[in-house]
Amino acid sequence: MAASLYKEQDRNVLKTWFFMALYVALFLILGWALSGYYGNTQILFIAVGFSLVMNFFAYFYSDKLALASAGAVEASREKYERLHETVENLAITAGLPKPRIYIINDPAPNAFATGRDKNHAAVAVTTGILQRLDRVELEGVLAHELAHIGNRDILLSSIVVVLVGVVSFIADIFLRNMFFRGNDDDHKGGALLLLLQVALIVIAPIVATLIQLAISRRREFLADATGALLTRYPEGLASALQKIAEDHHPLRRASMATAHLFISNPLKDRRAANFLARIFSTHPPTSERVRRLLGK
Repeated sequence: MAASLYKEQDRNVLKTWFFMALYVALFLILGWALSGYYGNTQILFIAVGFSLVMNFFAYFYSDKLALASAGAVEASREKYERLHETVENLAITAGLPKPRIYIINDPAPNAFATGRDKNHAAVAVTTGILQRLDRVELEGVLAHELAHIGNRDILLSSIVVVLVGVVSFIADIFLRNMFFRGNDDDHKGGALLLLLQVALIVIAPIVATLIQLAISRRREFLADATGALLTRYPEGLASALQKIAEDHHPLRRASMATAHLFISNPLKDRRAANFLARIFSTHPPTSERVRRLLGK
């Protein structure tokens, strides 16, 4: 089991660089479509430069953006002594530096980890999760989040917050602009080329989002398994996941761009019977996660 986890950690590093390169390619596609539509090749060069700048920003500052967007504030040791001690003990067991600890003032029970590596990591928990879970359950959740850090997937999940949002934002601006321009025939290219460019503009954010969701589902199973190994008590995490799933309060500051970061879907989308809702779910079903943890 340990050997497979190490292999997965190495794969996560490679996947991080692969997906950063893929997002550059997506920006190039968007840049090509925009330059063709507006008849201005400079847009393509701007897209290249912008994609490189965004990758740099995502690498160094995505964790700060994720924490700020969730409304997280650093947890003082004096007020949250038990939380600090639990994280410290788990970090020592996992052989990791103690991450920074943040609190989100929200009754919805949830948590996430972010950062670019184990030396620049942070764990954020809601006030709701501190109130709802007992000590063993909280240890299970924190072990899960430390597993994200140890498995080296926090960088990938953090940069997705920036890159998916930017790709979708640019595509949305273009589509709105094109709608208001109406039947403007001054742009270059024929109707077929225009149709292809519009399709690329629409597809690019969808592809980016699907990548985000696929990464999230796979990494949750891995973090569950790693966290259970860390505490040697998978029942604690399983019980915590069930309690979190039973709570019907959506996280106030959550969005589609950040939903994949959390241990459980913070949007609380209850349209589980809907096919499209299942495709665009950021997390695997809680029942499946619990089943795997308990070995059923």
